[in-house]
Parts: sequence; C-alpha cells; structure tokens
Amino acid sequence: MTPPATAPRTYRAAIVGCGAISRNHLEAFGALDNVQVVGVCDIDLDRARATARNWDVPNAVNTVEELLALGVDIVSVCTPHPTHEEVVLKAAAAGVHVLCEKPIATRLDSAERMVAACEEAGVQFGALFQRRFWPAAQKIRNAIDDGTLGRPLMAQCSVMLHRAPEYYNRDAWRGTWENDGGGVLMTQAIHQIDLLQWYLGDVAEVYGKVNTYRHGDYIEVEDSATAVITFTSGAMATLEASTAVSPNLGIQLRITGETGASASLTEFPEGSDGRLDLWAVGEKITVEPVHPEGVEPNIDLSTINGQLIPHHTSQVRDFVQALDAGTEPAITGKDALKSLRILLAVYESARTGRPVCFADVEASGRVQVPADVEVSAGTRVPAEAAG
Repeated sequence: MTPPATAPRTYRAAIVGCGAISRNHLEAFGALDNVQVVGVCDIDLDRARATARNWDVPNAVNTVEELLALGVDIVSVCTPHPTHEEVVLKAAAAGVHVLCEKPIATRLDSAERMVAACEEAGVQFGALFQRRFWPAAQKIRNAIDDGTLGRPLMAQCSVMLHRAPEYYNRDAWRGTWENDGGGVLMTQAIHQIDLLQWYLGDVAEVYGKVNTYRHGDYIEVEDSATAVITFTSGAMATLEASTAVSPNLGIQLRITGETGASASLTEFPEGSDGRLDLWAVGEKITVEPVHPEGVEPNIDLSTINGQLIPHHTSQVRDFVQALDAGTEPAITGKDALKSLRILLAVYESARTGRPVCFADVEASGRVQVPADVEVSAGTRVPAEAAG
C-alpha cells in the first residue's frame, strides 16, 4: 500500500520595505498555496499600514524585531541597498530564511558577512535575479549545456535605458554613492551582469569606464558605463550600459558559442519578457525585430516592475520548493556575490585606469583601490565603491 503523500509545509512570510518592488513579492507569495504573508515592515509605519490594508496582511510594524517576533519562516528584503545587511543578519540570527532584492549589498565585505551569517545559521539565502527565469534565458542556458551553442566564446551586452530626472529625485537615496552604491551598473545592469556570469562562468579580468552624461545635476553616481570582461575560460564580453538614453532602447545580450552558433536575448520595451530576437544555429537563422513598430519605449517604473511579477513568482516558487526539498535555491547569495564583484571591478578599473585581475582580488580578499579618483567631469567614484 502506498503511504499517503506528505502535504507541503505552510510557510509564514513577511516583507521588509514597502516601496515599489514590495508589490512583486506580495504578488509572488500570494500566488503560492503554501505561503501566508503575515506581516509587513517599513520605517514609515503609515506606509506599512497602508500596504497591509491594500494586501490584506494582518500585521504592520516599523522594526525588524517586531516583524521577526511574529514567528516568520521567510523574510523578503526590499529596502534600500545599504540597509540589506542589517535585516539579513537579524533574520539569520532568528533562524529565518531570506530572499533579498538585488544588489544584496553595495560592498563586498557586507555581502560576504550576509552570506556567512546565513550559512552559519543554517538558513537559505536567495537573491532576486528573476530574469534568469525567462523561458528565453533558460533556452540559451540549455543550449550552452547541451552543445547547441557549446562553450560561449564571445558576448555583447547592451543596456540602453531611459530614466527621467523624477526617477532619481523622488527618493532621497537614489543616485548617491552612500545609499544607492552606484548608478546604472549597480541598479539596472546588474541583472545582465548576472546573466553574463551565468552563461560565461568565472571572470578573470575586467576593464571599465564610467561617466555621467545627462543626470549630473542631481546624481553623484554614473549614468553610463562600458566594460570589457575576460573570463577564465578565455571567453570575452563587452558591456555598455546607460540611463541617459531617450527613448529607451531596451536591453540586448548576444552569445556566440564554440559551435559557431549565436543567440540573442532582447528585452524591449524594458520590463517585458525576454525574447530570442536571433537564433542562428547551423543553417537555420531566425531573426525578429529588436524594436518592433508601435511599441511605446518609455514606460514608467511601476509598469516595468509589474511586468516582471510572473518571473518574481517563478523565483519565489523555486525558493519555497528548495525549502521543502532541503536544497539550495536556484540563485543563492553566493551567486549574487559574483555579479557584485564584477560591477565593483568596473568601478575600480574606471578609477585607476587599469584592468582588474581577479586573481589579485582573490589574493587580497577584496577589490581595492588607493584613493578617490575623478573619472570624468562631475563623476567621482569614492574608494568605498570598490567594496
């Protein structure tokens, strides 16, 4: 006689930070039958209460301690970047599993402490990079693994986005080194840097430049960057990223493998599902327009975030299933360290004018630079930005 199946455990989840991205987490948890959101937390108690009312959440508090006292199993961290560490360390100490928005930190030492704390506490630490869950992104990963593309040799990545002044001005922490940790690299292109390292593997060397072309009157950080990245496999990638573009040109990542085959992943308009605009394998070439006619390129951030909800849901589901199975989630805090190291290396290279060799980084334990360097008129990258 077959024994009855064990019913999935029900998890008590909570959200820290009730800003724009919290909606994605609330929607994602709400889509899962075995998760109940029992509380939200924000330093602005009125905002926490409004979120609780809007989403039918029973508890609204303004301290992490109060939230953890509700007896939660999972906490989603949706606060400004530099505040992640405090929340993650408190959650880990309480034995609570953590899902953290990207970037998990703006400094390597902070990110490493978070990873170590979760490991020592025996809790899972997941990092939100939901674009890996696009079917098109996974098709490229599978084509690498099954030999259709084979080992990647070259990649070109373009992240050419529009951000209006209002985007930076509506939150005091945006566009500052201290609180945002960086500009287009830290906040936008980190998603594509994550995809690059997922596809091409470990990094050997980074050479980069940053500048502030259009937003310098109201931000400290870069609005534009370029980089050449060499991987330990010998593969090479180029990256261009900007929020100074109008109209928004979206995002494109093209991979060429050792078989000679190529595939290109496009996100246009920003926030839409990634799609394969180029699939060139053998004699078969499939091409779609990168910028279809009649598509509005400049859409507001709430729409962009809203369109990503299904993939947030896929990643949150994977995280909960990993808890059920006692395994690691698809994207861990350790994975998030990789993309953070790469973008911090771009900042270091921009400040010093020299490539960053990752063997030297591993030997020293951190990305290190000697002092602040002004890399362009009005763009000064502080020493702390190197992690």
